[in-house]
Formats: sequence, C-alpha cells, structure tokens
Amino acid sequence: QVQLVESGGGLVQAGGSLRLSCAASERTFSTYAMGWFRQAPGTEREFVAAISRGGGRTSYADSVKGRFTISRDNAKNTVYLQMNSLEPEDTAVYYCAARQSDYAMTYRSEYDNWGQGAQVTVSS
Repeated sequence: QVQLVESGGGLVQAGGSLRLSCAASERTFSTYAMGWFRQAPGTEREFVAAISRGGGRTSYADSVKGRFTISRDNAKNTVYLQMNSLEPEDTAVYYCAARQSDYAMTYRSEYDNWGQGAQVTVSS
C-alpha cells in the first residue's frame, strides 16, 4: 500500500489558479499510474485527470480539458494538478489516487490507493 497526502487546496476567486500536490510514500512511485478525482457535496466522486507511470500519457475529463494540467516528478514521488481559470463548479474535495500500472486510468474502480482529500473552493 502506498500512502498519499494531498496539499495545496484552498479558497480562490473565479478565474484564479491553484496547484494541488500529492506526495507518495512509496519508493517505487515510478511504477504507479496516478489520478485525480473530485467529489462535490451530494455527488459521486468523478474523474478529473490521470497520468501514466512515466508521465508520457495523460487523460482529462472534458469539463477540465484546457484548464487543468496533470504532471509528475518521479524523483520527488509527487504528482501535481495545476488548475487554471477556476470556476465555482470546480468546488469539491480533490482526491489523489494510485495503482501500479502503466496506463492513465480514468475509472475510480481501477485505483486501489487513495489520499485523504484536499478542499478546493472557488468563489464567484
């Protein structure tokens, strides 16, 4: 099991930016595909972005494409989510997820390690 800790959440005005980080405890971090999901109150957890273990392949939800960028630094055991042009609809708890795989997976059920979540609130 890999331990995941998110950071970087907070309150921002619409149109602003935030960068989330997810630090992993596992020294074999480079063998894990990583993903970001989010969950707003009263809704199911939904896919946001994913990246393959080497960083060469990424995938995004249509709602964030062109605004969010996922990246990773395997030397630092960290994955990032750069969020630009934030909208009130982006308000949610954001979760980092991991699974030992080569693919940028987009389904929640494909991941078996989860962080505790980071709150992102976008005011209008």
